[in-house]
Amino acid sequence: MKVYFNNSCKICKAEIDLYKKEKIEEIDWIDITNNKLAEEETSKDSKQLLRRLHVKDGEKILGGAAAFLLLWKKMPKYKFLYNFFKLPIIFNIFSLVYELIAFFLYIKNKKQLRN
Repeated sequence: MKVYFNNSCKICKAEIDLYKKEKIEEIDWIDITNNKLAEEETSKDSKQLLRRLHVKDGEKILGGAAAFLLLWKKMPKYKFLYNFFKLPIIFNIFSLVYELIAFFLYIKNKKQLRN
């Protein structure tokens, strides 16, 4: 499984660094910052990759809240998050909140990448 994340975003990096500490061998962490290979592997452009977290598992590519569910499902320490946020009503709320936060981080980091 490959996780495509924005290492130039301080908040994103901090969260991913927590997950990396779990040392799950089947997860490859891919920084999307100026990464053409990530764009090719996901068939997403840099703006789409910057906009939200993506996970590639086999040939399936998930983004946003669904990507987090898959990531948490693979991590024993965070599986409780998967079990909670996969509940239909909770997932819908989580997806909405995630998209709002991701939008504001996208705007903030889009400015960072220009500098």
